[in-house]
Amino acid sequence: MSRACQIDVGHRGAARHFLRATGSALLAALALTGAKAVPGPAVANLVVLRTREGEIRIRLHPREAPIACANFRRLVQAGFYDHTYFHRALPAFVIQGGDPNTARNADPADDGLGGAGYRLPAEAGGPAVRGSVAMARLPDALNPSHENDGCQFYIVLRRQPSLDATGGTVFGDVIAGMDVVERIAALAYQKDVLQAAAGANPQDRARIVRASLEPVAAR
Repeated sequence: MSRACQIDVGHRGAARHFLRATGSALLAALALTGAKAVPGPAVANLVVLRTREGEIRIRLHPREAPIACANFRRLVQAGFYDHTYFHRALPAFVIQGGDPNTARNADPADDGLGGAGYRLPAEAGGPAVRGSVAMARLPDALNPSHENDGCQFYIVLRRQPSLDATGGTVFGDVIAGMDVVERIAALAYQKDVLQAAAGANPQDRARIVRASLEPVAAR
């Protein structure tokens, strides 16, 4: 898989720092609370992304990826993903979003370069199948420890065996709204969509208006 297609957040500065203050606090809290414990049915394991193309409902997998799930919940609760957009649309492959730069300014030049200021350790996760939701990460040459980005994530459109080895931790799956994911990916074909080196960038048309949590039992 070429670097242009690899799940690469491009945030190299953070790669030199495994976790800064926010991430360290998160991992410390997880260690103290026993993040690997199986959540009960009242835990908010469903993330709802309300986008301009419709609603995507993501069930989290805290058994397989407790740290990634706890981090994702925390960011959703903080409104981190509100008004961000999917800055990479690669039909039949993935859509990628979660970069705070997409909400900070209207300049697409820095889309994909933003981050949460920390990274997360790789977890077992699962295979990259249709509907899988995974954390983005830098390619192996820049990231030999396979650390996950702290905020950027992608949704898989087709089974991708190559991502099982080179992609980030799978921490959830889309249980409703894959038609929305497909529509966002299809924005890549529109003539006026920006074609960046890492893939098509639909910008505002792929915006997440709001992200929220709902209680649902873990998978």
